[in-house]
Amino acid sequence: SIPTFHYSNCERSELSSYIASNKSLTAGASASGARVHNLPQKPRDIGDDGEFHFAVLGPSAASDSGRPSPQARRFVDETTAKDRPRVFRNAVVLAAPSKDGLEMTRDRIRDYLGWEEVRSELKGQEIDPIRSAMLITYIDDAKKAIPEAIKQAYCVVITVSEKNEVQAFRITPGDEPLFQSIKSDSRSRIQDAAVTAEALLPGGPYELWRVDETSRRVKDLVGAFAQFPHLPKMLNRQAILDTLLNGCVQGTFVLQLIRPDRSVRTFWRERPDENALKDPGLEVILPQAAELSSLSYDLLVPGKLPALWKDHELKYQEVIDYFSGDHVEMIHKEGYEEPLTIPKAERHILDDAVNEAVRVGKIWLTSGPASILGEDIPAGILTVDATLQPPPEPISTIDILPDTLPEAWSAENTTALGIMTSLSKKAGKTLPWVTVREGIDGALRARFLELTDDSSPWPCDFSSASKVKLRLPKDKEERREPPEHRPGVLIAEDYLEPSQIQDLADQIPEITKTAAGQDLKYRVRIELKEDEKTTDVVKQLNELLKEVSDKLQL
Repeated sequence: SIPTFHYSNCERSELSSYIASNKSLTAGASASGARVHNLPQKPRDIGDDGEFHFAVLGPSAASDSGRPSPQARRFVDETTAKDRPRVFRNAVVLAAPSKDGLEMTRDRIRDYLGWEEVRSELKGQEIDPIRSAMLITYIDDAKKAIPEAIKQAYCVVITVSEKNEVQAFRITPGDEPLFQSIKSDSRSRIQDAAVTAEALLPGGPYELWRVDETSRRVKDLVGAFAQFPHLPKMLNRQAILDTLLNGCVQGTFVLQLIRPDRSVRTFWRERPDENALKDPGLEVILPQAAELSSLSYDLLVPGKLPALWKDHELKYQEVIDYFSGDHVEMIHKEGYEEPLTIPKAERHILDDAVNEAVRVGKIWLTSGPASILGEDIPAGILTVDATLQPPPEPISTIDILPDTLPEAWSAENTTALGIMTSLSKKAGKTLPWVTVREGIDGALRARFLELTDDSSPWPCDFSSASKVKLRLPKDKEERREPPEHRPGVLIAEDYLEPSQIQDLADQIPEITKTAAGQDLKYRVRIELKEDEKTTDVVKQLNELLKEVSDKLQL
């Protein structure tokens, strides 16, 4: 209590009630990222967890500029007792009333309570309407003056200074909420702007690393802003963690977790999973001191890593050199360049990443006569001279027909191996079997080609390609002409079963929505094998088709 203020119980109750209900004292604080405490009773009511805490203290913590009250100090310095000091003092900002502001507020409350007492004494008595109206006006005016008096009274901010001292300074309340006024005052040192990953590294403005340090725990970097007074008070603790995660995704540094069995798990250019993020042992490792325990195969795709792919092709030796631990690339920023160190990765880590990229079809590998895509790389093929490249373009049906690839055909017959050999010769390098196989498979499904009677089964692996015999369909009427090729026009064509046509109809609304703004057209072709029995059927079908379009006639 404040000895100079002698409140009656009724006045104290009214004061606490009005402070608790005055929304301008806490408005906007929670939305800004602060944990808000309205009239906490004891320091233990404010957590010591590294989160930013904003508290509106009660009248007993009234202070003056330069002279924080002992009770206000306790909220900054203590947690549950004097011998249990608060660790994250830099994350606590308090608003307390000034002593003269409390005196003014007390007078406003007494005015209001006095007029209420007058009304109580006159209750049941007959008074003229004019005096009754005047009394109501006096009561309303006195009541309305209390919230403004409280707002003006809460003008003292108590928090830790840059020198680690509990300071109290006065602000001038205005039309904006109290927390906004406190946040706008530079003495509060509250920051809600985003922090860059580079700012959290050695040499950054916050001096979070010692000269000899190459690693720091994530929880320590995140909590540093709440603990150390030379740093700004960060409103959003999660934003600091997000900055560290973004720095990992961007390759600025490596995140590392040592498991209980002492094995190491690293994250680079990827976001750690939730279990790793919850582990207090998760560390930030500077890239020059890190060694990757794994590498995502997606990173080997052209365009993913800076300057790894300088040409359309890449020797595996270049990948090994890139991850030697000594490689530094200059990254273009806005108007300047910044060095980026590439962390080290052992050969077996790179082997696994390349094999997976080839297996899933992201990278095409050639080494001597070997051409691998969509399958595991055989032992001994992934040498330092092996060439990595993007997958070749898909092979269209037109590419393998006699008119386009005559050297693969003898009359109207060929083999899968013949097509493979001719296409590779035309491309100037051995094409991967999976690419050729998909092209042949498409031609078979579209009935541009068919298997001969003495052909081996299809599909097959490369070892059986010479035994897969192909020909142009014997029944000319069953053959389709390839879809016409018009520059700038993409065509999808296939034979559809009635059920598939129904499926297409169901997809039309979504197709139309997806291609909104594009010149999308549907061209329908209906084929019926003609014989002496089809005359009446054709007439009936044409009547049905006429309901769709007059031009859609057999």
